[in-house]
Amino acid sequence: MRKVLLTLMVLLLGFGMLYSAAQQEAQFPTKPLTIVCPWSPGGGTDRIARFMAEQLTTVLGQPVNVVNKTGGSGAVGHAEAANAAPDGYTIGNLTFEVNTLKYLGYSTITPNDFIPLIQFNEDAAAVTVGANSPYKTVPELLNAVKSGAEGKFSFSGSGIGTVWDLARIAMLDKYGIDPKRVKYIPSTGAAPAITELLGGHIDVITCSYPEVAPQVLAGSLKTLAIMAPVRNPDFPNVPTLKEQGIDWSYGTWRGFAVPLGTPANVVKILQDAMVKVVEGEAFKTFMKTNGFGIQVRVGDDFGTYMKQQFDALAAIFKLAGYGV
Repeated sequence: MRKVLLTLMVLLLGFGMLYSAAQQEAQFPTKPLTIVCPWSPGGGTDRIARFMAEQLTTVLGQPVNVVNKTGGSGAVGHAEAANAAPDGYTIGNLTFEVNTLKYLGYSTITPNDFIPLIQFNEDAAAVTVGANSPYKTVPELLNAVKSGAEGKFSFSGSGIGTVWDLARIAMLDKYGIDPKRVKYIPSTGAAPAITELLGGHIDVITCSYPEVAPQVLAGSLKTLAIMAPVRNPDFPNVPTLKEQGIDWSYGTWRGFAVPLGTPANVVKILQDAMVKVVEGEAFKTFMKTNGFGIQVRVGDDFGTYMKQQFDALAAIFKLAGYGV
């Protein structure tokens, strides 16, 4: 009789634990959530993350906070998000750099270490020169690079191995130019690179068009093309590389993901909430006002995109001679 009672108690305890866990999952979220941003406060990634956090707070009914975990070219923040408890309460703010960390030897983290939730942004690289530059198209510029002395032309845009650096490496290769033929002057971001271009210290920068738009509109710089499949409707006068005979598109992006092992129903709740946000007028207005491009990929579509990009980067890093 005692054995029967003990068995019943164990079963009831087990059922109770399962019921409690199921109830907790069904009620998700029951406490504040955190978005881990791998970049500094005030930057584009941080600004979008904080806007999304405000919107998600309303949709999910719990506070959503943003914490900035910077360092290692994004390695610190991406690693913290990947290694968080898989309960849905920690969301990783993934950026393009999650694809580069392993190649650069900064971290072993790759897109395979996350369950993708949603991509909500994509900004194409742009090729920009000084207003007095003699070149009107990218082919004109690259033909001059081909015929000029090695090291005559200098490019910048951001740091070594960043998206803007990798975009220009692949563009040069597509046009049959050894990337080492031009000098790359690394900077801490697009802003200081723009300053160098305005001062005539470099010849070309590759970064997103919104970053150079104020100087272009003021007549201080001119953008020759963007690395996108089609023209951006927000700046329809800027042609694409493809229109100029160079079939190459590249740029940066931002999205959200959670650690491996996060319960499927929690993933769905988060995805549904994020889809609701990006379909709202507030999101569209925020992105347009701040010059951020909108590109939405949900779940597996986002995951496939990241993994394809990760695999393709092997060839670009080999061209560049960077990393491991």
